[in-house]
Amino acid sequence: MATVTELFHGRTETVAERSSAEIPYVVTQATDEDDVKASVLAATPILYAAMPRSAVEITERVNHDTWKVTVRYQTPSGDGGDPPVPPPSVTSFDSTGGTQHITQSIATVNRYGDKASDQLGGAIGYDGENVNGVDITVPVWNWSETHYMLSADSAAYYGLTGKVNADGFRGFQPGEVLFLGASGTKRGDGLWEINFKFAASPNKTGLSVGDITDIEKKGWEYLWVQYGDDVDDTVKVRIKKPIAAYVEQVYDEGNFSNLGI
Repeated sequence: MATVTELFHGRTETVAERSSAEIPYVVTQATDEDDVKASVLAATPILYAAMPRSAVEITERVNHDTWKVTVRYQTPSGDGGDPPVPPPSVTSFDSTGGTQHITQSIATVNRYGDKASDQLGGAIGYDGENVNGVDITVPVWNWSETHYMLSADSAAYYGLTGKVNADGFRGFQPGEVLFLGASGTKRGDGLWEINFKFAASPNKTGLSVGDITDIEKKGWEYLWVQYGDDVDDTVKVRIKKPIAAYVEQVYDEGNFSNLGI
């Protein structure tokens, strides 16, 4: 993360019915504007002189990795007194799972018919040409968290939507949690009521596809199977059997600490 240093020259503070303050900073070793904003939010206090942080403004780009930033603080509208105390966060969950299309079974329980082959390797719905598969319910833990915050970082929420956790998060391993996005409303007391939505799918190891073993995949990676033509000499029928398995990354990783929760 970039380095954030306060610039004492240029600081202003106004004491009034709605007191305010502006504090300038210089941010160095930053990769882009998103890095600047995330670093400033992490390095600056939420409260200054009992005033909540109200805005972060990038005022100037000095060179390729250095920016000037102004952080603003202001008392909420009302009597100009102490800022509101955020109520406790609220968490809700849903474990009804998700739907996934699969072409491989865990095991073939029975086979019937004189031409039934035991060489398909668990392929589901083979019709003589294609392995059609089936839709099943898979474990997905959906939950949401409602937090009451003094400020909302919509850029961070937008940037992390559709990303999986690069590090451990809420007790889940890296790669298991997908951030589905956030929605928020500013209340009359000046607090933001923000709802964060997540889905978790377990990492897996030791998977098998036909004769292919020791497959590993993270929760939101995609496993697909390539099939090849073969012949079951016992029952004299043409079959498809797994010849390769691929694990694909379909979501970028993100730093969920930038959500500020």
